[in-house]
Amino acid sequence: MLKTSGILLKHLYLVVSALLLCACNSSNKEAQDHLVFRYNEHKNIGSLDPAFSKDLADIWATHQLFNGLVQMDNELNVKPCIAKSWKVTDSAKVYTFTLRDDVLFHEHELFGENGTRKVTANDFEYSFNRLKDPSIASPGSWVLKKVEAFSAVNDSIFQIQLKQPFPAFLGLLTMKYCSVVPREIVDHYGTDFRAHPIGTGPFKFKRWEENIKLVFRKNKNYFEKDEKGEKLPYLEAVSVTFLPDKQSEFLQFAQDNIDFVSGLDASYKDEILTSDGQLKALYEEDVNMIRGPYLNTEYLAFFMPTDVRPLQNATIRQAINLGFDRSKMITYLRNGIGTPANGGFIPKGLPGYNNEIGYAYNPEKAKVLVEKFKEETGIENPEVTLTTTSNYLSFCEFIQREIQKIGITVNVDVIPASSLKDAKANGQLDFFRASWIADYPDAENYLSLYYSNNFAPDGPNYTHFKNEEYDKLYEASYLETDPDKRKSLYTKMDSLVMASAPIVPLFYDEVVRFTRKSVSGLGINATNLLEIKSVRKTKTQ
Repeated sequence: MLKTSGILLKHLYLVVSALLLCACNSSNKEAQDHLVFRYNEHKNIGSLDPAFSKDLADIWATHQLFNGLVQMDNELNVKPCIAKSWKVTDSAKVYTFTLRDDVLFHEHELFGENGTRKVTANDFEYSFNRLKDPSIASPGSWVLKKVEAFSAVNDSIFQIQLKQPFPAFLGLLTMKYCSVVPREIVDHYGTDFRAHPIGTGPFKFKRWEENIKLVFRKNKNYFEKDEKGEKLPYLEAVSVTFLPDKQSEFLQFAQDNIDFVSGLDASYKDEILTSDGQLKALYEEDVNMIRGPYLNTEYLAFFMPTDVRPLQNATIRQAINLGFDRSKMITYLRNGIGTPANGGFIPKGLPGYNNEIGYAYNPEKAKVLVEKFKEETGIENPEVTLTTTSNYLSFCEFIQREIQKIGITVNVDVIPASSLKDAKANGQLDFFRASWIADYPDAENYLSLYYSNNFAPDGPNYTHFKNEEYDKLYEASYLETDPDKRKSLYTKMDSLVMASAPIVPLFYDEVVRFTRKSVSGLGINATNLLEIKSVRKTKTQ
């Protein structure tokens, strides 16, 4: 009996000890929680090597680990980063960067007894050469397409020479592809550098269980400070989970297990927002919503050389542009998130955007144009086929219903995203849904889609739009260094596109972010870049 009691007492002791340990760990976790920024990435991260930061998931991660010569602020202004200053000479073809002397790589044993070393101009020369190296096959090699040469003049001076003036070049250099990496670490790991990243960023790599968990820790040697002189970053760590669907992600956010959700998914948009885009009362006390322009234009496109006769006629394309209510579409299908695209192709938020050069809803005028088309062509029942993916079926069906009211039959064909991508690149679709997210924050990136030398599949001109006046203005914009004059050229080019109507702009997207009330300093920007270095969290009660 005594022996049995002893066993029971020992078992009870172990259970109580375990409970106390769990409580202790839980208490410790809660005490440290305000120092950790937690978010979910429902798309898997492919690489932590900045030379392969093509997708937003990879960009968000590598942005915490790496820096380049320059960086973009939330207003899309190019600011110093590792380069403290620069000058542009030789008719805007030579860029000379002067580097800071206090930027250190993250600690690694390969750096020797000091554990780290300073970044020099030679590191940028190595990093840019690596970006160009065909054996590396970086998807970012195109960033240096307009570069003639680059070199380290000395440890603190890095110089880049362009083949021709290109006003958007500094914006290109803010991309993560252009980050600096250390030769000795990359040489040691080879392709496995993707999972052993060493950079200079505000956070350093700690642990990565692919598709399960990713952890970064604070870089205590980070060189940037805030406006009060306090060192960045404020937080101790970043923790990323990989729940595969947006609905589960939102549930974790609602339960306060993650701090931040980006975007408005159909699975929860009606749960969290009213029809006019406001937070529902249930979430107002615990959640902040941040909204701002996103450099993404959603649109429909016509293949201009099509053999389908109606689409060769600008009258029918203009009628479609006039024939549906973009504001109504945004209200009912996106809960008010987004700006109706009544302007041109350049999205709201970029210099050159003008909301008066496009098409406002005018069904009566659209009907008149359809009748004019019938008289001119003898086609009594104009019919077009709109190709889309399942994600955008609701938008295309809305347009289908509205356009049929003005006298045009619209057939909707749904195909896989990969098939649509290939077919539009090879001119196999007459009328299709598309979107364009800026690679860099300059309207030239949008206008390149209508330059005749960029016909797909060798470039992004999927419509095969061609206009001699447009081409001349596009080429002139490369040589124009005055921002106001370049802005005027951009608007004029955009108006030429809209007059011919090779596209039907639907809406200019918005970045939408939801954070817990405990989070501050996250901010928002039109490239949807995740900037964590200035984030603070307060302890929750």
